[in-house]
Amino acid sequence: MTEVEFDNGYWYATEIKKFADKIGIPHATRLRKDELEKAIKLFLKSGTIKSPTKRNLSKSGIKDIERGLSLKLPVINYTSNKATKDFIVKEAQKIAPNLTRKSGARYRLNRWREEQLTKGRRITYEDLVHQYVKLNQTEERFAQIPVGRYINFLSDFLAAESGATREQAMKAWQQLKKLDIPKNYRSWTELHSSKPKRTP
Repeated sequence: MTEVEFDNGYWYATEIKKFADKIGIPHATRLRKDELEKAIKLFLKSGTIKSPTKRNLSKSGIKDIERGLSLKLPVINYTSNKATKDFIVKEAQKIAPNLTRKSGARYRLNRWREEQLTKGRRITYEDLVHQYVKLNQTEERFAQIPVGRYINFLSDFLAAESGATREQAMKAWQQLKKLDIPKNYRSWTELHSSKPKRTP
């Protein structure tokens, strides 16, 4: 398999993890999909096995949630579950009572948290709450995430296709997913613009 063939395919998270584990990428089961794809593409390109992240993948000790979540609690052993998310949302609404969740905010909050900890910065759950408020109050559109072909395609399709429904976008995605071309809206439009139009 070449790097281009890998990019043109559509891989489920379970398939990516199995592939990564098979070729010997360390801690494959603990890596995010975008990290796994980065490591796999490096392997396909150069044959090199390298960890795609510097963040700590070996967590041990008492989980933060077991200590009792509070604003002043340092973020050390974070658990991404409903109780933690509910705590952050509840505290955020105390700061901004009319706060509504913006699509993609949680993903970016997690990446921000990982970045701070990887750089050795001490952050608390109060810092997470303030960052969550900031992300949800951002008016401009978030940059597309590195992995999220389905989400990015639907977003681009609905933005560009006048009057398009989510059902139409999902149908177009199902067509694109089966093809040996990049999984993005641009490839879909190029494919359809090259097709001959039917004559009545």
